[in-house]
Amino acid sequence: MKKFALLILTLVGTMLMHAEETYSYLTFEMTDGKKVSVNAESLKLSVNGNTLTAGAQSFTLTNLSKMYFSTSDESNTSDIEEVSSATLDDAIEIYDLQGHQVTKAQMRKGVYIVKTKERTCKIVVK
Repeated sequence: MKKFALLILTLVGTMLMHAEETYSYLTFEMTDGKKVSVNAESLKLSVNGNTLTAGAQSFTLTNLSKMYFSTSDESNTSDIEEVSSATLDDAIEIYDLQGHQVTKAQMRKGVYIVKTKERTCKIVVK
């Protein structure tokens, strides 16, 4: 365990040395997908047993999936954005959650996957 902690500290130290000034945050991604960003300026890291402490945040090492530098605080991102009606107008394919292709006229309340030329998104029809 001490070797693992030493390896983590070495990797973080190396990453800190190579980080450009534009990368203001060190983001930790957990195995459940949750992300926590910590301000990288004057950041102090320590490992005690199975716990990594970064600033005021503490993480169980076995729950960490990865860590990386980022330009913004990724803690509060939800990847949810407004979809305009133009997205449905530009739809090439629409699928329900059972995988059946449907038309705009067949859409009722529910969740659909909409594919356009530019992107694929999930929408909720209320």
